Amino acid sequence: MKNRIIILCLVCLCLVNIGLFAQETSPRTIFSLNEGWECRPITTVNRKAPFTPVTIPHTWNTSYIEGTTLYERKMMVYQRPLVVTKAMKNKRLFLYFEGVNSAAQVFMNRRTVGEHLGGYTAFCIEITDEVKEGENLLEVWASNAYRTDILPVSGDFNVNGGIHRPCHLIVTGQDCISPLFYASPGVFIHQENISKTVADVNVETHLSLKNKKQGLRLKTTVADADNKTVASNEVEVSDVIVKQPMKIHRPILWDGKKNPYLYTVTVELYDGNLLKDRMVQRTGFRYFSVDHEKGFFLNGEYLNLYGFCRHEDAVGRASALLPEDYRMDMELIKESGATAMRLAHYPHAEPMYDLSDENGIILWTEIPMCGPGGQAFTGFVDTEGYKDNARLAVKELVYQKFNHPSICFWGICNEILVSDGKRFVEYDNPIPFIKELNGIYKSIDSSRLTALATCVDQSYYLGCSDLIAWNKYFGWYKDAAPSASKFFDDCRDSSKGIPVGVSEYGGGASINHHQWPLAMEDRSDSHFHPEEAQTFCHEGNWESFAKRPYLWAKFIWVFADFPSYMRQEGEKDGYNDKGLVTHDRKTKKDAFYFYKANWNPEPMIYITSRRFTKRDNPKTDIKVFTNLKEATLYINNRKIGTMKPDEMNRVIWKDIRLNDGRNIICVEGKNGKGLLSDTCEWYCIK
Repeated sequence: MKNRIIILCLVCLCLVNIGLFAQETSPRTIFSLNEGWECRPITTVNRKAPFTPVTIPHTWNTSYIEGTTLYERKMMVYQRPLVVTKAMKNKRLFLYFEGVNSAAQVFMNRRTVGEHLGGYTAFCIEITDEVKEGENLLEVWASNAYRTDILPVSGDFNVNGGIHRPCHLIVTGQDCISPLFYASPGVFIHQENISKTVADVNVETHLSLKNKKQGLRLKTTVADADNKTVASNEVEVSDVIVKQPMKIHRPILWDGKKNPYLYTVTVELYDGNLLKDRMVQRTGFRYFSVDHEKGFFLNGEYLNLYGFCRHEDAVGRASALLPEDYRMDMELIKESGATAMRLAHYPHAEPMYDLSDENGIILWTEIPMCGPGGQAFTGFVDTEGYKDNARLAVKELVYQKFNHPSICFWGICNEILVSDGKRFVEYDNPIPFIKELNGIYKSIDSSRLTALATCVDQSYYLGCSDLIAWNKYFGWYKDAAPSASKFFDDCRDSSKGIPVGVSEYGGGASINHHQWPLAMEDRSDSHFHPEEAQTFCHEGNWESFAKRPYLWAKFIWVFADFPSYMRQEGEKDGYNDKGLVTHDRKTKKDAFYFYKANWNPEPMIYITSRRFTKRDNPKTDIKVFTNLKEATLYINNRKIGTMKPDEMNRVIWKDIRLNDGRNIICVEGKNGKGLLSDTCEWYCIK
């Protein structure tokens, strides 16, 4: 209790000092509410039972229940003091939660102030009339219990409970740019006509006005990366929605990794000469298209889209990620040379969109309407509760992420099944509702393309979205025959002009499992996932995909290993090990370097099967990934030979005989006047 009083005093002092300073410099103040929380299960019988101090982001699902691959799906009570200072008098106060998984009931001083269903989008609640000066009690009841009226109802990943993303207190004047419109910025930058000579944009601003509509002005400016104003518009406010068209001559286009150029749009609300509110948004101007035969084009030029599907999960934190987690993932994605990402299978947190904008990574982002990866349950139930939540998810995703130039594709669903008369059986026919969601996307934002991912005959889904994409695991599951080349050529020919892409492909791997000679088989139920098998799958798939530019995107499943309660395979139950990076991000698997050699022009050389350190077969192939002109192999300082890489940037020395005992494997290649090398040690034991 003593510690709680000390913390409360520090919080009060901090809020007073920050609040007074911010009041002088900004018409809008945003306070972090990440500190000072405590929580306990709602099922606690003893009202005097202690709370556990926690810091937001937080989840109670950082590990499985001991001895199982189950995790707790329950309700937890979070609470903290909320101090309202004198500086906040006559101001408006809003609680802004970036994500509470999955259902949130919010109370101020034990009075309900709002609720939200859905754990991967933000929500905002005004509490101006629900608080008093001094200390108030803020409570959030968070539940990740299974419900059919909250997406997802199934999926090959864990739904972690808690306030798993940051939360804030927003303080504004009586008249402000609204934070209440689907918890969006309240500012939407419509790109109506973009070219290399001109950018026609229309900035739409939603206002929340308590005092008056007369005498207010809205001033909007667009500044370039050097903070030079390139366009502006100022109008009298006559309605709560204001649209301001502007023209930027000879814009510098946001051009993916080549030049991820960003402009700053500042919207200011004035009453006379008094600044009432300000909202700042970054965006980039670009145009894009997808051709059925030629693939993806950005600003009129072909861009090969390839990269990873990514889940939000970190060791010890689950989905309650910290800023360094996002930065680490982006650095690895950049190292691979990827040009695109699919954010699976729900809206991700804001930092990943910002980093994608800044680094030129094209995004597919989707709502959590997903099936279970081929199990009997389809992920869709034809009830109004389910459908209302999906409709809300679409609106929140689009409005909250509208201004990010990295987003080119809105995702409708993943593996929502229909009965195919073979393996898959639907519960309810999802097609009419998928079409409805597509219509909602297009009504809000006609500038972007819609996509969906299927593992069932695409003919059922044609006409449901602008683009179609497949989850297909050639080389990993037996049912993936025929070859990837023939399969996708047939899909293109039968898609009725709708562009076809690859939404998932790959295979699993443990960095502790190895095999040579490699015996490929159906690994879906196997607990032996050799790293060499994953690499074999990726090499074969990419060799087919690289020759087919009509595939509008190619996304690897998955960026990093992650927990999934339903997985009973691989080295460790409860984990999907199809990542090209280990769960802790400490080890990049062999397949990661295969793509780095093919996607990243930075010179590199890498020995595969390097972790296969103890061998009982002296005869082996030695394979190297490199984008150098040639590579030379040495074993125990003895030169074996020099070879040029093939079209997939592989060098393979066949049937090399290792020495008994220790073998130092070394490869070298010239990089201009310099030399790149890689070394590992293998032990051959008869």
